[in-house]
Amino acid sequence: MEFALLNGNIIKRSDAKIDIEDRGYQFGDGVYEVIRIYNGRMFTIDEHLNRFLKSAESIGISIPFTSLQLKELLDELLLKNNLETGNIYMQVTRGTAPRNHLFPSGDIMPTLVAYTIKGVRPLESLKSGVKAILTEDIRWLRCDIKSLNLLGNLLAKQKASEQGCFEAIQHRGDDVTEGSSSNIFIVKNGTVITHESNHLILKGITKDVILDICVINNIPVQERTFSVAELEEADEVFLSSTTAEVMPVVEINGKKVQSGVPGHTTRKLQELFEKEIENQCGVLLR
Repeated sequence: MEFALLNGNIIKRSDAKIDIEDRGYQFGDGVYEVIRIYNGRMFTIDEHLNRFLKSAESIGISIPFTSLQLKELLDELLLKNNLETGNIYMQVTRGTAPRNHLFPSGDIMPTLVAYTIKGVRPLESLKSGVKAILTEDIRWLRCDIKSLNLLGNLLAKQKASEQGCFEAIQHRGDDVTEGSSSNIFIVKNGTVITHESNHLILKGITKDVILDICVINNIPVQERTFSVAELEEADEVFLSSTTAEVMPVVEINGKKVQSGVPGHTTRKLQELFEKEIENQCGVLLR
């Protein structure tokens, strides 16, 4: 039997029902998080919860739980579902109210949901790398909010899949922003470069871990806008996300990235990232 979290209560997943007038269902009026689980432990949980609360605050949703209370509830959910490796999906919506574009007046309680998903690490892709396409970034201008409104991301990801690729690398004009579900990095002359964390991209938790790793290990790193031409001329390209970790990109739009194999800096960052997982979650990955 699987369990889910609904508004502070751990219940059977089959009993977790949402009203048809929930604003998340009708408007995408809410935010979400995905938290990676290794060895039954939540990786970078504090960072994920801080982003979750900040995203909710950014759209005027007041979550009736503290970060510590949420962490305790998620720990209980993990224990009930006995999850060793996989993810927790969590979202909050503005709640249930008669359909109206305006925020509901009165005391409407947000709807909080979380459940677990079993899943293994993408070891083969981490070893050999993945393919990507380039596509215009058609999303709204508050990508720093982890909103439920993901239609632009879905269209880009589907386009990539239909072309046999793992990811769509998005760009606004000549400037690369991020992937449809990832942050994008290039390496040039040993320097790691990624888009600065502003309203045009999601401030990735894995991205921030990688930046910290670079600083600690004296790997040159820059947070700045880079162009499509820089992407195409990069020595190495990789992407990062909660589930993809540090994922090499070896081909873009049918053209190999250099020799078409993961590069030295990407490999080094994979190794250092795995050590961070081991340190936090007490699991030996190698």
